[in-house]
Amino acid sequence: MSALRPPLRPLVVHIVYRFDTGGLENGVVNLINRMPADAYRHAVVALTEVVPGFAARVQRQGVEFISLHKPPGHGVRLYPRLYRLFRERRPAIVHTRNLAALECQVPAMLAGVPVRIHGEHGRDMDDLDGSNVRQQRIRRLYRPFVHHYVTLSRDLTDYRRTKWASSHGAAPRSAMVWTRSASTPLRRARQHSRLPLHGAGPWLAGTVGRMQQVKAQTTLAQAFVRALQLQPTLRARLRLVMVGDGPLRAEAQAILDSAGVAHLAWLPGERADVPEIMRGLDGFVLPSLAEGISNTILEAMASGLPVLATAVGNADLVQAGETGAIVPPGDVQALAAGLVQMASDPLHAAALGERGRAVAEQRFSLDAMVSAYQGLYDRQLAKRAPVAR
Repeated sequence: MSALRPPLRPLVVHIVYRFDTGGLENGVVNLINRMPADAYRHAVVALTEVVPGFAARVQRQGVEFISLHKPPGHGVRLYPRLYRLFRERRPAIVHTRNLAALECQVPAMLAGVPVRIHGEHGRDMDDLDGSNVRQQRIRRLYRPFVHHYVTLSRDLTDYRRTKWASSHGAAPRSAMVWTRSASTPLRRARQHSRLPLHGAGPWLAGTVGRMQQVKAQTTLAQAFVRALQLQPTLRARLRLVMVGDGPLRAEAQAILDSAGVAHLAWLPGERADVPEIMRGLDGFVLPSLAEGISNTILEAMASGLPVLATAVGNADLVQAGETGAIVPPGDVQALAAGLVQMASDPLHAAALGERGRAVAEQRFSLDAMVSAYQGLYDRQLAKRAPVAR
């Protein structure tokens, strides 16, 4: 008589628009890699594409990746395919992320998925302040299909408690889960030799992320040019690193070229060695026009870097004057002044970075993030599908 097989662990299907380099997606990678293997199985569904090079960062065995190659527009044509997918895989939990994936809650409900969770990680260019009426209506339309909401910043939590409640009636069930993207070792020594930039004891300011409009890397390129105009002596030391690819990369390069400072900057495109590059920096800059909880800021803080960021949710992470500086979004002059201040006083900047690392360890540990999500999954399953455990 053969031994009985142990029951399969509950399956979580994570749904994103595109599984490629980004803070949200990197958070999914770390969640899958770090969650105890005996807790849940995982699958990743991308409405458009799973990029193989990025998916390779998932080290957990047995994770299924599915690309749906969705064309632009509403995804109702995908509903039958998603319905079949859910019926075949029988996930215990479907976890959609951001507005583009919210509509997948409908076929999940129709397929009888026991627990349906939706996460809001940030805003995009067409709704920087949450006032887009069309998007409010979309969220109202899909609200009945979602069991639980997760918001990733104080700003998004306040939005759900105020604008959501006033626009849509009762506020949805929600909880805030703080995340960070990786546990990055503190650089023991500067690793400038890894980067193709030179100078008299260079001070390297860098950013990492998709080069798209909401991330505003062109604002940083303009601020770098302006910083060198404000403090010409910094031409010998201040350098700019902008890692990532996307529609703004060529535009940012053109700004640097036209100002005659392209030789003082490095825009290598997409890289697989971001942690190593981060350890070669002296300061981190995030010029975004909108953010949730930025995984790249947390990565920078974990690397011991002072952070210069815009006041769009980043103030949840960066304590002005303690771990870095906060400036208004889209303000080239303020961003340039911040660069000048940090590069002109590298010892003070390094002290800000050391305090930032301590804050990252105390408040935003990777283990805490994984534990928070696992606890959420456990509670929702126990509440809605106890037999699924």
